[in-house]
Amino acid sequence: MKTSAIEIENKVDRLLAVLDRDIQHMEETLSRLNELRALVIKRDDASLGKLLESIRSESDSYKDNESKRRLLREELAIALGCSLEQMTLSRLEAELSGEKKIEVAQRKAKLRTLARNLMKEHLSTATLLSDCARFNRLLLKSIFELEGTGIMTYSPRGFNERQTNTAFVNLQY
Repeated sequence: MKTSAIEIENKVDRLLAVLDRDIQHMEETLSRLNELRALVIKRDDASLGKLLESIRSESDSYKDNESKRRLLREELAIALGCSLEQMTLSRLEAELSGEKKIEVAQRKAKLRTLARNLMKEHLSTATLLSDCARFNRLLLKSIFELEGTGIMTYSPRGFNERQTNTAFVNLQY
């Protein structure tokens, strides 16, 4: 086996480890999105705060994996004689043979499936949060709307004024 082929295999082995970490990260992200939606629905602010803090701390530690992937991609592009933009898992799979080709294909398929699931879950979470924001806006608008008519009055100087003769909350039973 040539030295360059051994070098490429070593880089591929390191890339597979990085891709395994990517897969793990995507699976954890899917789990966290489900947990986030559940906590929003339950209105568990304490647990939401803890979840968001853990997400922040883990995103900082994941940056190391991203830089390793970028570096390996650059090294493989140089070793295979292609540009960085052309260095994809599909290109790498086409260049390899045997067991390494199968391993790269498996990781690629797993990443593709997880990416699709992640997009669906992200959309579901964004929709839930958007609906919560819309509901809160409507609720606040109905509470703060003046006399329920939506009429705004202005002073002679052009400033809007709150009508003081209306009750904010009726405390009578």
